[in-house]
Amino acid sequence: MANNSQIRTEITNRIVTALESGDLPPWRQPWNNDKNAGFPKNIVSRRSYSGVNPLLLTVASDRHEFQSRWWATFKQWDELGGKVMRRPSHVRKGEWGTKIVFCSPVSKKKTNGDGEEVEDQFWMLKTYCVFNVDQVEGDHLDHLRVGHEADTRNDINMFDEADAAIAATEADIRYGGNRAFYSPAGDYIQMPHRHQFSVPEYYETLCHELVHWTEHESRLNWDRAQQGEHAYALGELIAEIGACYLCAELGVPTGDRLDNHASYLKSWLSVMKQDAGFIFRATRQASKATDYVLSFSRQPDEMVVAG
Repeated sequence: MANNSQIRTEITNRIVTALESGDLPPWRQPWNNDKNAGFPKNIVSRRSYSGVNPLLLTVASDRHEFQSRWWATFKQWDELGGKVMRRPSHVRKGEWGTKIVFCSPVSKKKTNGDGEEVEDQFWMLKTYCVFNVDQVEGDHLDHLRVGHEADTRNDINMFDEADAAIAATEADIRYGGNRAFYSPAGDYIQMPHRHQFSVPEYYETLCHELVHWTEHESRLNWDRAQQGEHAYALGELIAEIGACYLCAELGVPTGDRLDNHASYLKSWLSVMKQDAGFIFRATRQASKATDYVLSFSRQPDEMVVAG
């Protein structure tokens, strides 16, 4: 069985390959308003995937042109009466199913310096293979596919949830000027006026700054200073991924322009190639930030969880 280091290296290489392909970063998607599109979820638990898994699932969806948000293991689909399709001839062996990871605590007895037996806890990565509903046969599953359910929302109310979630944080958001940033010293977010943005870019930008807002010592107190020369790249990557997680959870479509992010891309790739744990630290913190922001407006059982 692969160890933690091997799993991290394999997953990092998959993401690096996706970024180097010239496509948009895999976490930036123009999320469809169809109720079956959007942030990846497990069909059995109905919970969202977290950590690095949304990136892995989105990369797979892009590669195979899946549209639905619903995923499950082979066994789960089988128990639901679905049949996973055979691997098409053009898909290489081992690439039809999508490997995701789950981090679980493991306890081990050890003897300390005083000769006492103590319990040592560490985290173990486990891999699972999941399939999208677009890979599964069964007419009774059509209600999970994109395009099989009418969207009853309209332009007037479709972003109410996003506005309510942002307001619930009670973050100090100030409008005016021509810059968007979070001020750690003043603990406030500065934004240009809303009318200066397109709808997606407004929410993308504000969610990006809200992720930075969670960095404050009174909130998640996440410290990137230990990353040294890579601290800025890590902070921006966390904010970028967290913003897209938030937009996807809140049903806001994200833009497809990289003009404001191209300067970070080279740094991300460079660091990821040097450090297989870099993307894990970024996605783990992005998930924590997403959970924190949403915690003000959602119940615990609605939150993003690992899966």
